[in-house]
Amino acid sequence: MAYLLIKSFHIVFVASWFAGLFYLPRIFVNLAMVPTGSDAERARLLLMARKLYRFMTLIAVPALGLGVWLWVGYGIGWGPGNAWMHAKLAVVALVLGYHHGCNVILKKFEANTMARSHVWFRWFNEAPVIMMVAAVILVVLKPF
Repeated sequence: MAYLLIKSFHIVFVASWFAGLFYLPRIFVNLAMVPTGSDAERARLLLMARKLYRFMTLIAVPALGLGVWLWVGYGIGWGPGNAWMHAKLAVVALVLGYHHGCNVILKKFEANTMARSHVWFRWFNEAPVIMMVAAVILVVLKPF
C-alpha cells in the first residue's frame, strides 16, 4: 500500500512540475513579443514567470525525492533487464537541465538582455513535451 501511495504522489508531482515546464516558456513567448515601452505588460509577465518558476522548483523537489525513493527504496529499475531506467534517468537529467535553463532565460529577461525571438521560444516550448513522452514510454514499455 505504501508503495502505491508513493508512486501515486510521484506521478502527481511530476505532472504538476511538467505543467509548469509547459507554461513557463509560453510566458517567455509573450515576453519576447512585448512591444518596446510596454513596461506594465512586461512587469506583469515577469512577475508571473518568477512566481511560476518558484512554484515549479518547489514541486520538482518532491517529484525527484519520491522518484529516488521508488528507485532506491523499492528497487525499481535495478538489476538485469532494466536498462530502460538508465535511459529514463538521462531524460530526468535533461529535464533538470531544461528547468535550470528556464531560470537562466528568466534572469536574462529580467536584465533585459534576452535577444531571442518569440519564434525561438515557441520551439523551445516543445522540448518538455518530447522529454515527457520519452519518460512515459520508457516507464510504461520498458523497451530494454
